[in-house]
Amino acid sequence: MSINSFENNIVSNDTIGINVVLVNEHDEPVGLAEKLFAHQQGLLHRAFSVFIVRKKNDDYEILLQQRAQHKYHCGGLWTNACCSHPYAKENIETAALRRLQEELGFSVPLQKVGTFIYHAKLDNDLIEHELDHVLIGVYNDDTEINFNTEEVMSYRWAALPKINQEITDTPTLFTPWLLPALALVEEFLRDNKKIS
Repeated sequence: MSINSFENNIVSNDTIGINVVLVNEHDEPVGLAEKLFAHQQGLLHRAFSVFIVRKKNDDYEILLQQRAQHKYHCGGLWTNACCSHPYAKENIETAALRRLQEELGFSVPLQKVGTFIYHAKLDNDLIEHELDHVLIGVYNDDTEINFNTEEVMSYRWAALPKINQEITDTPTLFTPWLLPALALVEEFLRDNKKIS
């Protein structure tokens, strides 16, 4: 069975990471579904998007990653620092820190920015339908990022106006969740001049 009752399902170490948490519009868990099945059916599920910023002169630059070409969807597209789905019973912050370390090889304190729901048809007959938690952290290191080549093809830093212009000019080079998530980050940075 592809969908399990959230209350009756205990995820073992053997299956951890295979399921996504199905939620309603209020982010209340309503069940579990195998990840690919959830994306084939367009089932609303919990996700997160992590944005990493660094101070450059008097402004912030955003870390973008280019997803590895072999990812099950959106391979080769540019997106935020990392994104994924929490395991059942795993809180968003723990999941976000785990994936940041797994994908980019570093960890920084994260702050919650907000949430949004989006629905997007992908080019491989999959459907993204996520309640996305957006988090932000500051990277204060000048060293190169030692990313996981199984997850990430490349990375770069860019200022918000440049990213917005690139998305406007060439939207097919970016993931469908980047623009709405970026809008929350932009608002957060405007309202919070100093972030930790």
